[in-house]
Amino acid sequence: GIPVLQPVKIRQKEAVEELRGYEAEVFVIAAFGQILSREILTMPRYGCLNIHASLLPKYRGAGPIQQAVIDGEEKTGITIMQMNEGIDTGDILYQKEIAIAPKETGSSLFDKLAVLGAAAIVEALTLLEAGRLVAVKQDDAQASHVGMMKKSAGLIDWQKSAAAIERLIRGLNAWPSAYTVWNGKQLKIWDADVMKTEGSSPQTAGEPGTVCSVTRSAIIVAAGEGQLQINALQLEGKKRMSTHDFLLGYQVRVGEKFL
Repeated sequence: GIPVLQPVKIRQKEAVEELRGYEAEVFVIAAFGQILSREILTMPRYGCLNIHASLLPKYRGAGPIQQAVIDGEEKTGITIMQMNEGIDTGDILYQKEIAIAPKETGSSLFDKLAVLGAAAIVEALTLLEAGRLVAVKQDDAQASHVGMMKKSAGLIDWQKSAAAIERLIRGLNAWPSAYTVWNGKQLKIWDADVMKTEGSSPQTAGEPGTVCSVTRSAIIVAAGEGQLQINALQLEGKKRMSTHDFLLGYQVRVGEKFL
């Protein structure tokens, strides 16, 4: 019984008038990719509130969840923001934090933040109605911006450290996914671990991207710093599988190189 509007352009006159007809006290926006006009932003009594999946001013833009994992952040969260005409630049009204688990993926963090965001907006609206929300201007000097994730972001640069590559794999799981090239075919990597090494400095065996060793259940690849153990992968045109199952059907030799 809830009407769903899907205007191609939210700024179209018909869409604007449709919104006006609700005589709403507040609009709540979540994961909406269009810029709202000033006419829409000022239409409700309390304006428009956005549920943003980062602790603003850090990670403004379309890909904050994946980027937080890729960057190795220890925490992230939800910001309820008073929208203005900029991209995630409005005043901060309410925030809730969440820890990022050691093996967190972009997908698992998305699910957690969806639940946290739902709770945050309910709490924020209650405080708004009671006149207890205090708007705090963002410090632009502390701001960072993340654009929409493209498939090309998933291409692994083996010159980077094993730790950075492992975070990339987790951050882009489930979309757009991290990948390399093996025997001319795309090879997605779904799960990996940084190899533990003795001493304070990780050692690299061979050029970055070179297969260092192959066990029954893992492929060890040299990175720019350290080594990466691949645990789950998916060859182009095939289903996702454990490295153990993959090696039952394909032979990966020491010295081969991932591109």
